[in-house]
Amino acid sequence: MTLSEEDRERLADIVELQPTKNGDLQDRWGMESGSDVHQYLEGELRDYYYRDENSLIRATAEAATLVGAEPEDGEAPAVHMSENERRVFAVIAGPDERAESVVSVLHSVRDEFDAPETEAADVRRALQTLKRKGIVEVEHRTVPTYKLAVPRDEVNVEDDEDD
Repeated sequence: MTLSEEDRERLADIVELQPTKNGDLQDRWGMESGSDVHQYLEGELRDYYYRDENSLIRATAEAATLVGAEPEDGEAPAVHMSENERRVFAVIAGPDERAESVVSVLHSVRDEFDAPETEAADVRRALQTLKRKGIVEVEHRTVPTYKLAVPRDEVNVEDDEDD
């Protein structure tokens, strides 16, 4: 996806302001409404942002890299994860390993965290969220399979406040 100069500047705004809301971006970008912001984000920056569990707008790791955002302390940018996402992140195959199915990841989560209550839908949701955040990638075989897109030690996990 090729971005125009305006798109890059707006993406930099998201990186700078995150976590942010439609209203903040509406003011920054001089748009008429939050709905206009949403339409713009979905139309132009869909691959570079996501909404966290509190519906706040955040940039993907790829977006931060694209606009040259480097943390001052040299650490990787913090990635906000729910408890479920942290569990999946902890057990999923690494970037150099064979990708796993949802069911395989589910069994690993249940075994590692003694969490028999975890359902396949919980794991699927976490995988999709981590995919949007640029942390997990999908390999399509007979069924979709997943693995980390980046080494685990290059992700700085930050807890969500609502967990």
